[in-house]
Amino acid sequence: MNRYARIIPSYIVIAGFVAGPAIPSLAQEAPTPGSPAQTPDHPLVGTELTAAEQLAVEKGLTALARAQQADGSFGQGMSKHVGITSLCAMAFMQAGNLPGRGKYGVQVERALTFVVNSTQESGLICADQSSPPMYGHGFATLFLAEAYGMTGDERVKEKLQKAIKLIQRSQNEQGGWRYQPAPIDADISVTILQVMALRAARDAGIKVEKEVIDRAILYVRNCQNTDGGFSYQMNQGGGGASGFARSSAGLAALYYAGVSEGKEITKGLAYLKNFSPDKKGGRADAEGNFYYGQYYAVQAMFLAGGEHWAKWYPAIRDNLIQRQRKADGLWEGDNTTEYATAMALLILQMPNRYLPVYSGKGPGS
Repeated sequence: MNRYARIIPSYIVIAGFVAGPAIPSLAQEAPTPGSPAQTPDHPLVGTELTAAEQLAVEKGLTALARAQQADGSFGQGMSKHVGITSLCAMAFMQAGNLPGRGKYGVQVERALTFVVNSTQESGLICADQSSPPMYGHGFATLFLAEAYGMTGDERVKEKLQKAIKLIQRSQNEQGGWRYQPAPIDADISVTILQVMALRAARDAGIKVEKEVIDRAILYVRNCQNTDGGFSYQMNQGGGGASGFARSSAGLAALYYAGVSEGKEITKGLAYLKNFSPDKKGGRADAEGNFYYGQYYAVQAMFLAGGEHWAKWYPAIRDNLIQRQRKADGLWEGDNTTEYATAMALLILQMPNRYLPVYSGKGPGS
């Protein structure tokens, strides 16, 4: 089947995929380049898409394209990093590019080839041994799921299936994941990556075990504190304080696992409001991992819809435009400039809804 003709948004809950309240089915025709999808909760009107934003995005994409390595990877100082490479590729795809198609189609195709070639027989996607592999594996599997869902490339499907099987067998007894592809311990930051990858893969037609998602939901719920935020790991005692980035990840994980309402969601959204972005960054800046936290926060607010999205997105949009380096169009901060730039571009382009994983409307209003 030609998957350019139809995109299945990753917010669709397929029967039997999750327990608890489901995000509504939102199957829709794929937008053609230049005409992003819109939904009742997220109309594409003036407050979202501004001339300054469009300029910032184009400058960022141009700069990112220049940063690609000869082998298709991204990440100065962290070369051959499948996670950063995948984020960069998805930033191009969120602008309407596909492998071999569009202004940056060549960059997407080269990145895809790099990630496919970095998939080991075990299913682990890893080319750089200097960083915890499950971080990169999560982002890379998400990228493969998006690419397969939009193209139907059988070369990608084979690698994606192996990557998903590795995620499933690496889940620990608590229901989460951590740095290594083994069921030992777990933390919320690695767990959200695997949950997103599983969701995107399932929506692209790849088999995902319901029990894996059920256990992941239980793990994330057990990481939530009484203040509505999330701890880095379960059972941390005094060391399990809530924080912005980990709480954004925890809330997004619940949404992607299909939990779209209930006290966990209400309390999580209320906690994140304490970190509402402004032009100076505020509390989210002080805690670190700014781009990582905002990447998940904006997705949670998008899924919450209504006032949550209407207030959060314009604030983070203006914040990121101010942060962009005027000289070269890149962003700097967490990790490498390519990582920060890809994260910033994915956040800014949320209204585009080209990628299936970012194309649904929120369950709230």
